[in-house]
Amino acid sequence: MTAPLVGPYATPRRAQRTARRRDRKVYLRSHPVLFALLAATRRRPVVRIGRTVLVHGTEAYREVLTRVPLDRTAAGTTGGAAARLTDGGLLFDQDGAGHRAARRTLSTDLGSGAVARLRPIWQGLLGERLAVLGLGDRATVDLVELAGELAGATTAALTACPADPLLLARAATDAAAATARDHLPGRRRPGSADAAARAAAELTALLPDSLDAMLAVAAVNTTVAALPRAAAWCADAGLWAGLTPATAPGLAAELLRLTAPSPILPRVAAADATVAGSPVGRGDRLILVARHAARAQDDTPADPAAATQAVFGAGPHACPGAGLARAQLADLLLALAPYRPVVVRARVDRRSALPGYAELRVRAGLRAEPPAGPGPRVRKGAP
Repeated sequence: MTAPLVGPYATPRRAQRTARRRDRKVYLRSHPVLFALLAATRRRPVVRIGRTVLVHGTEAYREVLTRVPLDRTAAGTTGGAAARLTDGGLLFDQDGAGHRAARRTLSTDLGSGAVARLRPIWQGLLGERLAVLGLGDRATVDLVELAGELAGATTAALTACPADPLLLARAATDAAAATARDHLPGRRRPGSADAAARAAAELTALLPDSLDAMLAVAAVNTTVAALPRAAAWCADAGLWAGLTPATAPGLAAELLRLTAPSPILPRVAAADATVAGSPVGRGDRLILVARHAARAQDDTPADPAAATQAVFGAGPHACPGAGLARAQLADLLLALAPYRPVVVRARVDRRSALPGYAELRVRAGLRAEPPAGPGPRVRKGAP
């Protein structure tokens, strides 16, 4: 059951069910076998299938990320993919002091200073690209294309990459799609390793520093997956009317919890441990279901902050870009709100690494009015 949103963006349950139903199709159509398995086992906090352990519960999920030693370079993990497809030395495959130092640097690079520096870039794009919604009922915008351009421009600024933002975004999404099978259970297709290596090489060729490859992959793919899905939820649930600069940050955080753009975190245990009373052996594969850990808040609202954070990991494994992601989504919602957009076409991407849309086209639901407050403003007469 979908829990009701509360506060200034509360809407009827029926509208929320509509939003939930559309978003659920994204999972089932993008990775049907995997997410059917996860749905069937979600009622138990920990489920073992051979040497693979599915972790659904909020506390069990946090326990793995904060107390269980993890092998950062094991096959089938993010760090393992990073180590094989690049020269190594990335945040994702480091350990010990090197990992802590890299996290501190990246946290600074992606912190509040980065939001202040990068916000004018994405706000400018939002104002220019969304102005077309004010041209009439037939004018539409593909939010997937917009999210790609926004993600590419932001990542280019973070990495000092001179490439065209859309080209950089496509290279990052292609690299992620090509290596996704290293993260997901199942049989590898013949030639998939070579295809992944080629895609990684094409991405790193665009970047001044190859060590930024995984940063680019993570930043672009989560943005392209998250922003359109959150906007579709907002449209289906009728949340535009209550959206203001004061409520947008909270709504952005809640939508990221509900949609969980990175729904699973694949890890491997580096030592024997116990999770939620269940034994975990060294070398066991851990599938941490961030989607279910975050959604547990629907049934047991004991720790809202932990549930909201769950989609970004926990403890030393928390995503340092969480604040930037929330700020970016909040600004997108504020830029869209004056148009009260409705979804006119939604097509799920069946090849992407993360569940998302290949196309999400919206049109204005109401006559456009200038946004209120400090959010992005639409320039009259913009193309």
